[in-house]
Amino acid sequence: MPFLSDTLARVSPSPTVAVSQKAMELKAAGHDVIGLGAGEPDFDTPDNIKAAAIAAIEAGKTKYTAVDGIPEVKQAICAKFKRENGLDYSPSQVAVSTGGKQVLYNALMATLNPGDEVIIPAPYWVSYPDIVRLGGGEPVILETTLDDGFRLTPEALEAAITPKTKWFIFNSPSNPTGAGYGRNQLKALTDVLMRHPHVWVMTDDMYEHLAYDGFQFCTPAQVEPGLYDQTLTVNGVSKAYAMTGWRIGYAAGPEHLITAIRKLQSQSTTNPCSISQWATVEALNGPQEFLAERNEAFRKRRDLVVAGLNACDGITCAVPEGAFYVYPSIAGCIGKTSAGGTLIDTDEAFATALLEEQGVAVVFGAAFGLSPYFRVSYATSDEALTEACKRIQTFCAGLS
Repeated sequence: MPFLSDTLARVSPSPTVAVSQKAMELKAAGHDVIGLGAGEPDFDTPDNIKAAAIAAIEAGKTKYTAVDGIPEVKQAICAKFKRENGLDYSPSQVAVSTGGKQVLYNALMATLNPGDEVIIPAPYWVSYPDIVRLGGGEPVILETTLDDGFRLTPEALEAAITPKTKWFIFNSPSNPTGAGYGRNQLKALTDVLMRHPHVWVMTDDMYEHLAYDGFQFCTPAQVEPGLYDQTLTVNGVSKAYAMTGWRIGYAAGPEHLITAIRKLQSQSTTNPCSISQWATVEALNGPQEFLAERNEAFRKRRDLVVAGLNACDGITCAVPEGAFYVYPSIAGCIGKTSAGGTLIDTDEAFATALLEEQGVAVVFGAAFGLSPYFRVSYATSDEALTEACKRIQTFCAGLS
């Protein structure tokens, strides 16, 4: 009699976590490895946010809180949505969880029934399809193209919607491509969704503040107020505020959905960390000037990496609008053999050989649902990025 559940067989371990883990193990064993796999800013959490956390500890704010967040953090989230996105939410429409991933997990587990379909543009963040499968749903993957800037067309969205469609998962700027949808591009998608009121929108806005070259972020319920009652707007403090380890994500949406999320969370983790919640209050209410300074550093790194990768034989790298990733094509490398003798027949083979032969850790494109590509996170130092690009150039030059 099998010990493990059938549910577990529907999901795979996170490939991005696996790559980062392998890079750390190789480093620990003494190998010279440059890790470009982790989606984590190398900047430290700002001092005012750390000070707020220390003050909360010293004030004894270390007890259980309300399941889905203290009143102060919910008020800060409501103020953020109003100030930055023009969206009006009350605290009863807000849920705070242990990271953005738990928000997505809670929402999908609370709403999916067997056979429900969830539309996911590819390339996608690796966890979307697996969480859908855990909830008993069916991921419907819509591939985008490099020529379209990795953006979903309204025609493709329209064609994919069926009576079984429960959710459309939207992410801009995107992990893994960095592609962003401008207002007009997003309006074309929301026009489609307005014709299908049974389809809910889950928008992952985690990279909202990481936008470059004048790109103006916007979110679906902001662009189309008619979608307000069928949209869950998800965000968090991990990326922009360099608070990945603090584990705070949040979402706002219709009260009955938030109530369902709260019910599910009450039987899993209960409340997110009390100290992290007080730090989040300061993050959202405190000074925001550092965001522009860090964005400029990220933009320079983006330009460095794009130029370095486009100098590689067989690689084509687009210039993304936001986030801190690039998603280069290796179509020109497929079918060749590396200097170390590895046949590059897939992007996974490319990434494995690159790590073994040049000590550069990247995530292969198949993990994100679109090949032949790989993802580079440029959320690390200029020196590491410059050296990594040189090594990738050397690796590509050795292909034959």
